[in-house]
Amino acid sequence: MPVVTAPDGVALSYQVAGRGHPLVLLAGQANNHHWWDGVRPDFAREHLTVTLDWRGTGASDKPDEPYGTRGFAADVVAVLDDLGIERAHVYGTSMGGRVAQWVAADHPERVVALVLGCTSPGGRYGVERDDAVRKSLGQPDRRAAERALLELMYTPRWLADHPGPHRTTGDPGMPPHARRRHLRASADHDAWDALPGITAPTLVIHGTDDLLTPAANAPLLAGRIPKAATALIEGARHAYFEEFREVAGEIVLDFLADNAER
Repeated sequence: MPVVTAPDGVALSYQVAGRGHPLVLLAGQANNHHWWDGVRPDFAREHLTVTLDWRGTGASDKPDEPYGTRGFAADVVAVLDDLGIERAHVYGTSMGGRVAQWVAADHPERVVALVLGCTSPGGRYGVERDDAVRKSLGQPDRRAAERALLELMYTPRWLADHPGPHRTTGDPGMPPHARRRHLRASADHDAWDALPGITAPTLVIHGTDDLLTPAANAPLLAGRIPKAATALIEGARHAYFEEFREVAGEIVLDFLADNAER
């Protein structure tokens, strides 16, 4: 896999598949590019899809130093620069959606259209998961905590039909320090003041039954970003893009086609 060196010297692994107008796909917290494996072929039929392993994950370097969503956005731009891509669609989910906000706000000339999935503006206005969800994820029984995470990602019916392995529950090869750094980066995200400056056409998409990043964040983002559209997927949890692949994929692809550069 190709590797680019970020301005601070960190090596970042990235992946390219498909053909067409570039589409950057940004994964969730403590996950690598495999987050997208279940749906990437849908997008690669129409787009040159670009993913990366966040610093701390996959084949990228894993320095034990502070990470931030704004810094991750700079890493995304470093990958685009290495590929010689001047402008791309950007689709970020979960923490990747937080990063996508900064890509669009700090580098508006690089973003054709923006999709923000199952994410939050962060800061004082973001709607946080409730205490029951936090306790379920932090319980000392590791297997019980892993099951709790799966049930936040997918509905019971989907889990019964898809016993795994699951691609969206964390990179198993991450060292503990990198997991902590990712958690802090996501928790510290606050793009509220920057959101009104986003100029790219934007779609905010969310599952109605998402408790990991509550669906109440969707109208907050859409109301803060000029002319943003909203799509809510009924009954979907955090991994809406995989479980509700056909519905979500069509919504996103139609939006990107409607906002393609002519």
